[in-house]
Amino acid sequence: MNTRPVIRPHPIPALAVICLSVFVISVDATVVNVALPTLSRELGADTAALQWIVDAYTLVMSGLLLSAGSLSDRYGRRGWLVAGLALFAITSGIAAQVNSADALIAARAAMGVGAAVIFSTTLGLITNIFTDPVLRAKAIGLWAAMVGVGVAVGPITGGWLLEHFWWGSIFMVNIPIAVAAIAGGILFVPTPRDPAAPWVDTAGLLLSATGITALVYTVIQAPSWGWTSTRAVTGFALAATILLGFALWERRSSQPMLEMSVFANRCFSGGSLVGR
Repeated sequence: MNTRPVIRPHPIPALAVICLSVFVISVDATVVNVALPTLSRELGADTAALQWIVDAYTLVMSGLLLSAGSLSDRYGRRGWLVAGLALFAITSGIAAQVNSADALIAARAAMGVGAAVIFSTTLGLITNIFTDPVLRAKAIGLWAAMVGVGVAVGPITGGWLLEHFWWGSIFMVNIPIAVAAIAGGILFVPTPRDPAAPWVDTAGLLLSATGITALVYTVIQAPSWGWTSTRAVTGFALAATILLGFALWERRSSQPMLEMSVFANRCFSGGSLVGR
């Protein structure tokens, strides 16, 4: 009897594509930090604008992660991965060519949309491609390692590019990497859909995106507002209210986008907190 684990076709090339995809969006989370003095000089960006050049990417990506993952479950993860990579490449090219701080902030926010799609779909694809628990754990470990490597490599890459090219090169470098990942995704990544996701939980999508965005925005702004200021307290209260509404909606939904009962598992909840 054959006891070898069942793996989808081309698991190693597919994993390479997944790791490359998550690597490039992780690099972009930190690559811009070393360019802030240059951006201030070239684009006339003040301190507030520089903050949002960095944070717009993180804010949008964080707010859309759960929604993007749910939609990819419904409509097919490979297609969403390719679309996310294409959007990331296009908006990277736009970011490299803008001539104002406001335009760069908008481009970075759009890049965050692509990054949210890429991040959520890559993890979902691993669970589809590697059905053996041991291999799946190893693949997830490699995926997580690539996130860490990308974050660490970002400032080094940015410094080298700024030394040899103009500031837009820190965004242009994303394009060939994304194109390579798109080609690899089309060739090697399967097209799984979650059979348990027959409909789109529109209310859940909106509540999760709004609540998480409100929370992350308040965390970003609280140091300048003051953690106990009226605006900060209001922001946290608004985020908590929306996220509570999301949790209540998911509990009553017959087909929730997020199964809330998993948080009753102490191992899951404890591991999630430690992982943070």
